[in-house]
Amino acid sequence: MRTLLLNPPSFEKFDGGASSRWPATREIESYWYPVWLCYPAGMLPDSKVVDAPPHGITVDDVVRMAGDFELLVLFTSTPGYHVDVKIAGMMKDANPKLKVCFVGPPVTVEPERCLQEKAIDFVIRREFDYQIVDYANGKPLEEIPGASFRKNGGIVHNPEAPPIEDLDALPWVTKVYKRDLDFRRYNVPFLLHPFVAFYSSRGCPAQCTFCLWPQTHSGHRWRLRSAADVAAEAKWAWENFEGLREIFFDDDTFNYNKRRTLEICEHLGRLGITWSCTSRVTTDYETLKAMKEAGCRLMIVGYESGDPRILKNIKKGATVDMARRFTGNCKKVGIKIHGDFIVGLPGETRETIRRTIQFAKELDTETIQVSVAHPYPGTEFYDYVERNGLITIEPMTDEGGHQLPNITYPGLDRAELLEWVERFYSEYYFRPKAVWRIVRGALLDSTERKRLFKEAREYLDLRSKRKRFIAEQKAATPARPAEEQAG
Repeated sequence: MRTLLLNPPSFEKFDGGASSRWPATREIESYWYPVWLCYPAGMLPDSKVVDAPPHGITVDDVVRMAGDFELLVLFTSTPGYHVDVKIAGMMKDANPKLKVCFVGPPVTVEPERCLQEKAIDFVIRREFDYQIVDYANGKPLEEIPGASFRKNGGIVHNPEAPPIEDLDALPWVTKVYKRDLDFRRYNVPFLLHPFVAFYSSRGCPAQCTFCLWPQTHSGHRWRLRSAADVAAEAKWAWENFEGLREIFFDDDTFNYNKRRTLEICEHLGRLGITWSCTSRVTTDYETLKAMKEAGCRLMIVGYESGDPRILKNIKKGATVDMARRFTGNCKKVGIKIHGDFIVGLPGETRETIRRTIQFAKELDTETIQVSVAHPYPGTEFYDYVERNGLITIEPMTDEGGHQLPNITYPGLDRAELLEWVERFYSEYYFRPKAVWRIVRGALLDSTERKRLFKEAREYLDLRSKRKRFIAEQKAATPARPAEEQAG
């Protein structure tokens, strides 16, 4: 079957599926690669991957494509799900013979709800690489692990397949990028542009209660590609994407195991390439030093909170002291950090947020991202807020796909949670040290200077929208006593 693997158009500039860890429209326009869709595409020579958001592909565009394909595989996300269903319905109206399969976390968590939609013929729960290939090659749904589908007036849920263990047997996604995507369309503010991203492993042994992917898609079992295969794909990408400046290893946690990390560094160090990755704060100095010597430039690090109790509540498996020591070691070896923080995790109060802001300023990483805590269905965090009556009925995004709080805590309503996000950014970036770091980088690199101006405009625009939301929420909420507003 001629197969279209689609990351669909949604909100404008929405990075909502197919590998985005935090589906939303960002403060600054960002797009991650549709890695998951590219694995089956690499095993189906007559297939096509369409990543609509970064390529400016509209709903009308994909509806026109419907007649060219027999199978549609659509990667959906919780914020964009309802839009995705409408698009699938429009494509099916244009081509009634088109078979439609949905993949992604929402269909794993609620397959029966998804199959109430006439536009969806079947779903594949969790990993779907070989299942899509088998179905496209003629295998009946009844024989496909992880498939859920309608039959004889009911819904059938086939047993799930075990996690894929031999990751080296899968195709290189970078070859599919080269075939179907424009790699210059992908932008992440803290990565060098242009970049390519792919995985060296799947799954994550960590138990963080809020994290979407291990709990709904790839699982907690950590499975590894060989270091030689990872390095071979990195070498191929470096040689085949003209002007490429960086490779990003988009694993849930790239350097979880010291011996494994050192082995990869031994291979990457021979290539003379620049690369970045994800990291936990448990990585020791010796490993960080080896990473730097092998070409590592930057790491994304999930600090989440500066409050010890919140770190325990979310099962982070790390402490504030570990984070301090790790950050100091990164500065010693010369690896930059993009620090991720979350406002609104279980146990959050004005005091804990204030503690986290001070902690972030103390760490003083190169850049930060501050997100509103979103309880995605299928996560332990979602079960917690639902069990305690903390989740609200409001959507988790606004009309543009930007994050909105959909939880409240005693003394912390939706407006104040978002207000703290803005305060966090302002206090962090409007320090003289942070301002000079940004200005210095822009002065030294003309490409980065142009990007900085664009990002500043985008952020200021979103900031004004958030302030309007905060004002509207406050106007609709009875005023709190003055002593409660202190913080």
